[in-house]
Amino acid sequence: MRNKRKDVLSSATLLVELGTEELPPVSLCHLAESFAESLSSLLSNVGLCDRKPKWFATPRRLAILIPEVSLKQPNTISEKRGPALSAAFTVDGVPTKAALGFAKSCGVALDKLKKIDGGESRLVFRAQKPGEKATVLVPQCINEAVSTIPVAKRMRWGYESAEFVRPIHWVVVMHGISNIPCQVLGVDSQTKSQGHRFLCKNLVQIKSAETYAETLKRQGFVIADFEERRTMIRRQIITLSNRAEAQPVIDDALLQTVTGLVEWPHSLIGKFDPQFLKIPSEVLISSMKDHQKFFHLTNQQGNLLPKFIAVSNIKSKKIGRVRAGNERVLGARLSDAKFFWDEDRKIPLTDWVEQLREISFHARLGTLYQKTKRIEKLSVLIAKKLGWNQDRIARSALLCKADLASQMVAEFPELQGTMGYHYSRENGELKEISTAIAEHYLPKHAGDKLPASRAGKILAIADRIDTLTGIFAAGEEPTGERDPYALRRAAFGVIRILIEKRLALDLVELISLSYSTFSESDYDIDKTKTLAVLQFITDRYYSYFDASGFTKDEINSVLAAGTVAPMDFYKRLDAISSFRNNPSAASLLEANKRIGNILRKADIDLFLDIDDTLFRHEAETSLARSLVETTTTLSPLIQRGEYKKALKQLAMLRKPIDQFFADVMVLTDDVPLRKNRLALLNQLRQLLNSVADISKLQPKTPKG
Repeated sequence: MRNKRKDVLSSATLLVELGTEELPPVSLCHLAESFAESLSSLLSNVGLCDRKPKWFATPRRLAILIPEVSLKQPNTISEKRGPALSAAFTVDGVPTKAALGFAKSCGVALDKLKKIDGGESRLVFRAQKPGEKATVLVPQCINEAVSTIPVAKRMRWGYESAEFVRPIHWVVVMHGISNIPCQVLGVDSQTKSQGHRFLCKNLVQIKSAETYAETLKRQGFVIADFEERRTMIRRQIITLSNRAEAQPVIDDALLQTVTGLVEWPHSLIGKFDPQFLKIPSEVLISSMKDHQKFFHLTNQQGNLLPKFIAVSNIKSKKIGRVRAGNERVLGARLSDAKFFWDEDRKIPLTDWVEQLREISFHARLGTLYQKTKRIEKLSVLIAKKLGWNQDRIARSALLCKADLASQMVAEFPELQGTMGYHYSRENGELKEISTAIAEHYLPKHAGDKLPASRAGKILAIADRIDTLTGIFAAGEEPTGERDPYALRRAAFGVIRILIEKRLALDLVELISLSYSTFSESDYDIDKTKTLAVLQFITDRYYSYFDASGFTKDEINSVLAAGTVAPMDFYKRLDAISSFRNNPSAASLLEANKRIGNILRKADIDLFLDIDDTLFRHEAETSLARSLVETTTTLSPLIQRGEYKKALKQLAMLRKPIDQFFADVMVLTDDVPLRKNRLALLNQLRQLLNSVADISKLQPKTPKG
């Protein structure tokens, strides 16, 4: 069968709107984008459209506009090939059984078949198949697209079996000015949408797909365009801040969330009692940002002001009452925070360490107190390796989890570490110790800043390594997308700190030291997971170094060399990447590949001493001499981690290697000579791969 596009069809804009209960604001854009991409792809697959969609998203709706969607599929010409003419007719022109059978299979008389020439002449049957109407295909595509929207948790409602992220209450499907009859998750389509929950009492009649957004705005008090709402909110915040002679702190994630919470944004400025400014600013900001979704304001010096900006979903005529309501809610939360702050400071931080005995970390890994003691032991061992002050690091480690027993962190979990900093300062601890307590949670996410203090770096590493080794030993390694203990993030954090803070620590040693802190009498776990933990961490190398511009074959070449210290790994990788631009690199890579092929075929012990009395060519003598000289020069460079210089030395072997292969037959029939030459090549291969296994590198044209 062969299909050919036959005609050009008229088209119209397609509108699809799913009206729902309040959608989760954090995933709102992702839901809309996924729906739009899926539907446009499906429509393209059936030949109705190949234009880019525009999506809309509000708390109560997901909508898509796709221009130039055809009224129906293009007609197609179907061609079915039959028997050759020589088999279809006798020499007298009488149709054979083959011809008659083919006509019957096509459901037509013999005279309706065509004869084609070209190559082998044969019978064919051609028929025009009319394209399916959009009214038939669009509903199918919509329902399939809805079913593929990635939803973490689906809801069921009513007595139907329908499932979606939230219950659907109305559906609009319009092609131009016409409704396409359709049922989505049990709801029939129509041309009427719903406007703002409070400002619009009547249904909103959509007269055409093209006027959807404007009609909702004008009649329904709904700004359907997500980006338009976000821009409007930002502009309102800046305007109000300027009037208050303040600086707004517009967090992108908060702005995204707030945009997903409102359909008709109206911002207002409020205030709180300046007495609350005595509480650490992080507590006030968390109360406003994380709990109330308010934007905080600062003065020119960056100090927090007793003011905030709230974004309402309605423009009220009684703005004073709305403002007072927001101020009252925030005031109550800040009063609670002040109570926690005052009460927590009555208890020394060291007392909270003891309270950690009552808080479980993991059923098989003990309490937070036990985890704290493991972190303390491991931190001291790491400090000893680095030659840093062990006493202060031990003190920092002992107190690093203490604030988890405080009332403030129980109410504001996102302030763990931050409150430890403030409480330890209140207790008179050294600032270095307080800083380490705050920093040991860094980085909290991809791209986040890293610990700056020595103690902070060590605590951050020790905490993450303890979690990794412990969870693996408890038999709860991440599987697929499931990673309840955020081990991938922990591993990535370890890599970042070790490399970007240039700490020369070995992963195998870190993991082994961590397992040494789990006493046999206290823990019933499998402590033989060192290699599994190592593999898990080094698997993160690909994404980390790929983001830094290194290629997969470069990463593989260093992995094959067996180095397990991330900082050393990076230095080797950087050297290999630079080496590939050396004019001698391509020749050395080819020679190394050739050596590998030769040695793989050898059936003798390759690790033999080289006997220079068996040399028969000057090229053998020259290569052996170059090997000795290069090894002497190379060894101290490798020990000091000067890998770029080491590779430059290896590049100088190009000429003696080329000459050796030009003059010497390695696999000679003379057994002693063959063994000696193979031993020479084996030593050469060891030397060439001393920085990385360059056999893993793909050929690359030198720059310039």
